[in-house]
Amino acid sequence: MNKEFKNFINRLEKSKDSFRTNATEKRHHTGYRTARENLNDLADPDSFLEFGEFAVAAQRSRRDYDELQAETAADGILTGFCTINAGQVNENRADVVAIVYDYSVLAGTQGFFHHQKLDRITEQAEKFNLPIVIFTEGGGGRPGDVDVTTQIAGLHIPTFSTWARLSGHCLKIAVNNGYCFAGNAALFGCSDFRIATKSSWIGMAGPAMIEGGGLGVFDPKEIGPADVQEQNGVIDIVAEDEQEATLIAKKLLSYFQGPVEDYACNDQAKLRDIIPEDRRWAYPIRDIIELLADTDSFLELRKNYGRSIITGFIRVEGQPMALLASDCQQLGGAIDSEAAEKAAEFLTTCNAHSLPVVVLADTPGFMVGPDSEEQGAVRRMAKLFKVGASLQTPVVAVFLRKGYGLGAQALVGGSLHDPVYTAAWPTAEFGGMGLEGAVKLGFKKELEAEIDNDKREALYNELVAQAYEQGKAIEAAAHLEIDAVIDPVDTRSTISKAINMALNKKS
Repeated sequence: MNKEFKNFINRLEKSKDSFRTNATEKRHHTGYRTARENLNDLADPDSFLEFGEFAVAAQRSRRDYDELQAETAADGILTGFCTINAGQVNENRADVVAIVYDYSVLAGTQGFFHHQKLDRITEQAEKFNLPIVIFTEGGGGRPGDVDVTTQIAGLHIPTFSTWARLSGHCLKIAVNNGYCFAGNAALFGCSDFRIATKSSWIGMAGPAMIEGGGLGVFDPKEIGPADVQEQNGVIDIVAEDEQEATLIAKKLLSYFQGPVEDYACNDQAKLRDIIPEDRRWAYPIRDIIELLADTDSFLELRKNYGRSIITGFIRVEGQPMALLASDCQQLGGAIDSEAAEKAAEFLTTCNAHSLPVVVLADTPGFMVGPDSEEQGAVRRMAKLFKVGASLQTPVVAVFLRKGYGLGAQALVGGSLHDPVYTAAWPTAEFGGMGLEGAVKLGFKKELEAEIDNDKREALYNELVAQAYEQGKAIEAAAHLEIDAVIDPVDTRSTISKAINMALNKKS
C-alpha cells in the first residue's frame, strides 16, 4: 500500500467510534449514544457527505498533534449533506444538512475550527435552500483554543447571525440530549422546532458562566431541566431518549418534504357521534384528530404549553398539513395569551415553508378579564390577527361546535371568509360573543323589567333558546357567513379538495 494512502487510512480511522473506544464506552455508560451513532440513525444509509472530518481543536501549541487527532476528532462537530426519508418521500425533496455536536470532544464546546465548519455548512444550506437537523448537546464557547492569535473575543464570528438569518428560508429542527448551554442553547432556541429528551438541561449559560457572573454556584442539572423548558414553551416535543428524539425529528421533517403515496385512515362514520349531544359537555379533541388524519400521522407540538389550542401536523390522503385545533377540555377552548402566541409562532413558520393549514375550531373566543390583561392579552392575542393577515399558504377551517367572537375570527386568519373554505359540522354554532352573555347584554332592559323571578328566568331561557336557533350552523350557512355545513364523514374529502385546489392553482 502506498505510504500516503496508508497514512490517510490511519487518519480516517481516528475519527471513528471503533478507534475512540474510551469516549465511546463513556457515552454508552451514561446511557447515551455517540455523535456518529446519532448521525447514522438520522441519515439514510450511505448518504452522508462529510465536511471537515480532519479538523482538530486549535490547540497545537499546547498539546501533541497525535493526541489532538485522537481526542478532538472533527473538532467536536459533524457536518455534511445527507438524505433523510428518501424511501418515503420524493427523492428530490430528501436532501438535508445534518449537524451533530460531539459531547465526547471537549464537552461539545465551540472552538475556532468548529465555528468555521459550522459556518461553512450553514452557508451551503442557505445557498441550496436545504433543511437542517442539528443535535445541539454541548457546553458553549471554548476558551482553550490558544493557537488563535488573530482575534480577542471572537464576537465577530458570523455563526449566530447566519443561523438566525436562515429562519423562514431553511427549516431548522434541533434535537438535544444532555447539557446544552450558552452558544449551543442559542442554536437550539433559534431553531424552528425544538425536540429534547427527558435527560436534557438547556440554558443560556452553564454553571461556570453563572458562577463567574457572581450569580451563585449551581449544579448543571439545576439549569433549565426538560420539564421546566417544556412548561415554558422552549421545548416543542419531549422524547424519552436519543433514539425516539431522532425518530421524531425525521417524522417532523417529513411533513415539509411533501406528500406520500401510501396511507390509511380510520372509519369516518365514528365522527357522526363524537360530539356530545349536550353542548355543555367537553370532548377529547385528539380523538377527532386521530380519526380525521391518516393513520399514525398526527404529531403534536408544545402539548403542555398554551393548552387550549393544539398545534401540530397531520396528513390527509398523504398530503402533509399544519394543524390548529381548539381543545374544549382546556379553558373551554378559550384562547388565552399563551395559546394565541403559540399559534401565531407556529403559523409563521408553516407559512414561511408553504405548508397548508387545517383549523378545527371550537372556541368561545379570547380569554377575557383582569387576569388575562395582566398577561399582555391585547399585544399577544393581536399577533394571531397580524399573522393571519399575512398568510400566503392555504387555510381550510372546520367548525366543530362553538365559533364566537374575535377569537373565532383570529383562529381562522381574521375572518370566516379568509380561509379557502370554511365549513361547519351540524353541531356548530356561531355568535358575536357567547350567546348567554349576548342575551344578558342585549336584553338587559327586558329582563330587568320582569319583576317575578320565575318569569324572568323563563324569559331568559326563551331568549337563549332563540339565540341558539339563530346561531346554528345551517343558519350561518344560509346567511353566507360560512361556506357549507357538512356531514362529519365528509370532512377528510372536504379538506383534501379545498387544499389540493389551492395548491394546484398556486403552483
